[in-house]
Amino acid sequence: MASGRRIIPYPAEGVIIMETRYSANPRDFKTYTTERLREDFLIRGLFVPGEIKTVYSHVDRMIIGSACPASPLALECGRELRSEYFLERREMGIINIGSEGSVTVDGTEYKLKAKDGLYIGMGSREIVFKSSDPQSPAKFYFASVPAHMSYPTEKIEISKAEPARLGSLNESNQRTIYKYIHPLGVRSCQLVMGMTILEPGSVWNTMPCHTHDRRMEVYFYFNMPEDAAVFHFMGEPDETRHIIVRNEEAVISPSWSIHAGCGTRNYTFIWAMAGENQVFSDMDDIPMSELK
Repeated sequence: MASGRRIIPYPAEGVIIMETRYSANPRDFKTYTTERLREDFLIRGLFVPGEIKTVYSHVDRMIIGSACPASPLALECGRELRSEYFLERREMGIINIGSEGSVTVDGTEYKLKAKDGLYIGMGSREIVFKSSDPQSPAKFYFASVPAHMSYPTEKIEISKAEPARLGSLNESNQRTIYKYIHPLGVRSCQLVMGMTILEPGSVWNTMPCHTHDRRMEVYFYFNMPEDAAVFHFMGEPDETRHIIVRNEEAVISPSWSIHAGCGTRNYTFIWAMAGENQVFSDMDDIPMSELK
């Protein structure tokens, strides 16, 4: 068993797997090898047909997960949560990155096309993932965090989301940000979630970079060919490291860490945050001259 990581199979017919990742100290982080960085922060092996996979991070107790249903998959509660059902004390955001599918929440079905999202409030008991065509399955990516009150379950269509266009081709970072779950849109208890699409010819995200000491964040990269990669930078601004990330992989970023990436081509990524507040602009910008 690697330090800071353990795998716990759920007893639910072998289709649900939970992995635990522990918190890291920035002082210890400086000594990490490439292997240790990847073991503690990189999430791989998502979207196995017929499986639900979850990773429980002790950083703000966020759970990152995926469901790739060949047949309907029910989200069960494992012993890690010590609760009667998965969202007894939690809320969840879902974005479908595959073919059309549906998520049924307590008997109500929500059909999700590619890049459509769904917020599910605390107290929802039964969650079932389904693909419209099992031969071309949906790929549901989700993030779940603790909640202290319940907000209504709500579908978020990408076609109705308000885009924010940032960057330029001269800076290689022309991109469109779609906010799915946030205080001025679909409300939640503490989860903030959205998606950023880079234009062809743009490869940088979140540069100049920043930290937000009051929230952690997870980046999930996709829409890349198999031979492409993103060099994801993390660590304290004066002690940076990088992780090479492939298609449909995610990186956990503690609140003290920068989080920025440069790809070998354009890509799309989903960001999910949780912590002290939900203020999107609450971040500490890092001047380029201070990066090491």
